[in-house]
Amino acid sequence: MKISTKGRYGLTIMIELARRHGEGPTSLKTIAKTHDLSEHYLEQLIAPLRNAGLVKSIRGAYGGYKLSDEPANITAGDIIRVLEGPISPVEGIENEEPAKRELWMRIRDAVKNVLDSTTIEDLAQYTEDDGTEGYMFYI
Repeated sequence: MKISTKGRYGLTIMIELARRHGEGPTSLKTIAKTHDLSEHYLEQLIAPLRNAGLVKSIRGAYGGYKLSDEPANITAGDIIRVLEGPISPVEGIENEEPAKRELWMRIRDAVKNVLDSTTIEDLAQYTEDDGTEGYMFYI
């Protein structure tokens, strides 16, 4: 399974809304400018997120979008499924021979586990200073 820009930018929208949670609605123009993305493309992505009930739109001069639930209650898996479809490394798993089917199912389950156990609150709280880039590997 390859995550396209739809999934990646959809996560960007949702993480930005999580960072601004409780501050009122955020415009797509603000998100696009902050992340140097196309506002027009973000408009195409926000519609399925709204239809799925993950975000609410607020009309008016100070309108925009906000999360429909707490950031801790929305997972990366929720977002990826809306924008990318079912999580599966290959199509037609049920038609594979048993050994390969088992491998594909284990890969699928591992990816699902990561996506479903990672909330947008977790992602919004991540910063470059978390030390994750400070590892040194010696061979």
